[in-house]
Amino acid sequence: MMLGVFFAVVLLAGAYGQYVPNKLPNDARFKHDPDIFRNVSQLISSKGYPVEEYTVQTADGYLLGVQRIPHGRNGPRNFHGKQEVVFLQHGLLSAASDWVINMPNESLGYILADLGYDVWLGNTRGNTYSRRHIKLTPKMKEFWDYSFAEMAEYDHPAMIDFILNKTGQEKLSYIGHSQGTTSPFAMLSDKTEYNDKLKIFIALGPVTTCGYITSPIKYLAPFTKEIDFLASLIGIDEFLPNGPFMKFLSEYVCDEPIRWICSDIVFAMFGVDLPELNETRMGVYAAHTPAGSSAKSVAHYGQLVESGKFNKYDYGKKENLVRYGQETPPEYDLTKITTPVALMWGLNDDLADP
Repeated sequence: MMLGVFFAVVLLAGAYGQYVPNKLPNDARFKHDPDIFRNVSQLISSKGYPVEEYTVQTADGYLLGVQRIPHGRNGPRNFHGKQEVVFLQHGLLSAASDWVINMPNESLGYILADLGYDVWLGNTRGNTYSRRHIKLTPKMKEFWDYSFAEMAEYDHPAMIDFILNKTGQEKLSYIGHSQGTTSPFAMLSDKTEYNDKLKIFIALGPVTTCGYITSPIKYLAPFTKEIDFLASLIGIDEFLPNGPFMKFLSEYVCDEPIRWICSDIVFAMFGVDLPELNETRMGVYAAHTPAGSSAKSVAHYGQLVESGKFNKYDYGKKENLVRYGQETPPEYDLTKITTPVALMWGLNDDLADP
C-alpha cells in the first residue's frame, strides 16, 4: 500500500512539478554546460552538423516534431545509388535528444551521420517536441488519452511514411530504444504492411512482455489500476513533463558537485553501470529527460508487468468488450513480424531484462 502512495506522490510531482526554488543569479548560468539550454536542433548544429526540422501529422491529428541530420560534418559521402536512411526512435519519457546528447564520438546519431547515413530522429506524441494537435491542446484530457498502442497505430506509421516519401526510398533501417522498440513490435504485428518498409529493426533494450524486470519499479505494478484511477480522478493526464522543476534540477543539482544524487536515482531505477555513464553530463541529461508522456502510457507498462504478456491496453471487462470484442485485452501476435530483427540488451539492464 505504501508503494502505491509513494507512486501517487511521484505522479503528483511529475504532473504539477512547476515549482522552482529561488534560483541563483543569472550570471551563474555561465558556469553550466551550454548544452543544458539547447534544444535538440541546437545540440546538433552546435557540434557542426547540418540539421533540418519537420512536422509530421498523424491520422488522428497529432503534430510530431522530427529532426534530420542529412549528412556528417564533412559533407555528403559518395554513395552508389541513393543514400541509406536510418530512423532513430527514443524510449519512454524521452525525446530525439537521446541520440545526440553526448559528444560526436559517443552519440549514435552523429556516428551514423559521419558514416554517411541520412539520419532521422523521431518524437512521439506528448513529448517536448510533439505537444501539438490540429484540434486538441495539452490542457485537454483528450490530448493525453494514449499509450504506446496509439503510437504503434498512428505515430510510427506516419513518421515512416513521411521519411520514405521525403527521401524517395522504399525502405529504411529502424533503430529503437525501450518504448522505441515496444511500439514498432506492436505496429509490425498489427500493420503487417510495414514489414515491407523496414530493411531491419534493431531493438536496443527491447521491451514487450515485462514480467522479468528486476527494477524496484516492478513492485508498483500491482497498484496500476489504483494509480490509473487516482490519476484520472484528480485530473493528472500528463506524466513527468520537462518543466521548470526539471530545469532547476539540471542546472543546480545534476550539474553540480552533488550530481551523484542524480546518478544514484538513475542506477536505482534502471541498473548500475558506472563505466557507461558520463557523470559530467548529468546536468545535460536531466535538462532533456524526462521529456514527458501520458500517465496512460506509464499505466500500460504497469499492466504488462502485472500480466507478463504483451497485451493491448486493458480498459476493464466492459470497455474491453466494446473496443476489442472480448473481456480481456488481446495480445500482439509477434509471429506476424517478417522484418529482420536484431535484439541488443545490457546484462545489467533492470528494466529491459532479457
